[in-house]
Amino acid sequence: MKIETPQKTINTSQKEVFDFLMDMSNFKELFPIDKIEHWQATNESCSCKIKSLGAIELKRVASTPNTLIYLDSFGKTPFKFTLNLFIEDKEPNSCLAHLEFDGDINPFMKMMLEKPLTAFFNNLVNNLSNKYQ
Repeated sequence: MKIETPQKTINTSQKEVFDFLMDMSNFKELFPIDKIEHWQATNESCSCKIKSLGAIELKRVASTPNTLIYLDSFGKTPFKFTLNLFIEDKEPNSCLAHLEFDGDINPFMKMMLEKPLTAFFNNLVNNLSNKYQ
């Protein structure tokens, strides 16, 4: 299953967004606080339980400076997936960002998870945009 969020304008530099997202402990600011339990994070990984979605564990596996961060699921996550964060330069103090999710999900699980996952990832990008308003 693939999910791609719409691009959102972020009112700060591409480098600042990249640096913020490279520290995975900052992801807590982007997750919906009322739906997150048992948050743990380091600079390179994070884990939590998301109400209605289950437990997830993410780790950064690679990056391309200022433009792309590759994340993989690991540990107790119920299915394998990748989450790529794209940051595109727009103007000196503005950039565009979006997420691409690619999960190994069977058709039955896809029917149950596609809508809440899409909403969750859209929320992450919206919260990133709102952080720099």
